[in-house]
Amino acid sequence: MIDIYAGPSAAKAIKEQGMTPDLFSTFLGASGGPKWFTLFGLDKYLFGEFFKERNTTLNLLGSSAGAFRAACFAQNDPVAAISRLAKSYSETRYSSNKAKPEEITIKARELLSTVFAENGIQEIIDNPVFKAHFIVAKSNGFVASENKLMQLMGLSKSYLANRLNRRFLNKQYERYVFQPSDSQLSFSDNNTFNTHTIELSEDNLADALLASGSIPLVMQGIKNITGTPPGMYRDGGIIDYHFDLNIHNDGLILYPHFNNKPKAGWFDKSLKRGITPKNYDKVVMITPSAEFVASLPYGKIPDRTDFTELDADTRIKYWRQVLSETERLGEAFDKLCEHPIEPKIQIIT
Repeated sequence: MIDIYAGPSAAKAIKEQGMTPDLFSTFLGASGGPKWFTLFGLDKYLFGEFFKERNTTLNLLGSSAGAFRAACFAQNDPVAAISRLAKSYSETRYSSNKAKPEEITIKARELLSTVFAENGIQEIIDNPVFKAHFIVAKSNGFVASENKLMQLMGLSKSYLANRLNRRFLNKQYERYVFQPSDSQLSFSDNNTFNTHTIELSEDNLADALLASGSIPLVMQGIKNITGTPPGMYRDGGIIDYHFDLNIHNDGLILYPHFNNKPKAGWFDKSLKRGITPKNYDKVVMITPSAEFVASLPYGKIPDRTDFTELDADTRIKYWRQVLSETERLGEAFDKLCEHPIEPKIQIIT
């Protein structure tokens, strides 16, 4: 039902101490849009049960869909918040399967309003335990333009530069991490992206979160976020799609993910390039098993192509079934934690 992958240090800690919540100091949430639906049941279990009694800091670091999830986990009722996100996102309808960025952006703002409910923004800012961090990519040059042709030219330049070396993207993109004022999260990046930290506030949290999920060409970028230099801010997954960061904090890193082959950045999706193994030394990655994925409708996990390849009624029915089926993943992880058996761990290399 679920597979466990871990770096060498993480595997050693789990074998010696079991899968206990106190082992972890950081939680990662990756980009991937509706691919996240396969983790819904696991997310509810983790923040409704596994971390329920936690009283020490857990840093939540996310980009795009992972940032949206972090915003749910940092609210007072994380299960209710993540359920609102799943329902609203999965039931989104557009005027056509070729909706324009303006319409998609409007729908995304409506989605955030639903996720925040009455007091979600303040709850995220004030949470003393679950510290949300949203990654956003400041875009420079042609990729900052809302003109489709110019944006395509900028993205083509990014694609070619990244094929040569991921470091060559640092002229076009800068990493901005929106975080609580008292954040102690620390990481380094061997690809030398300029990284800036911005304090989350009532004035910038919604825009920062929306920017973190603003996919180029699909959505409008977010301009001039409060507290940041003037400019265009887009999807954090451009830089940190599935993460390749050396996180310095003590403790292990829990990383529920929809597959076992993480890619560092958005432009790495079509490349064989993997992550840096040493950066995953303390990572515990939980993924749906191949058998579980094969059991889903269409034998795959949801993705953004479902918006264009399926009519709305078919897509929504499909996604609802996936969300329901993922309850089994939470149950599987519960059994793994409760029973004194050594889980089968595959080492990340």
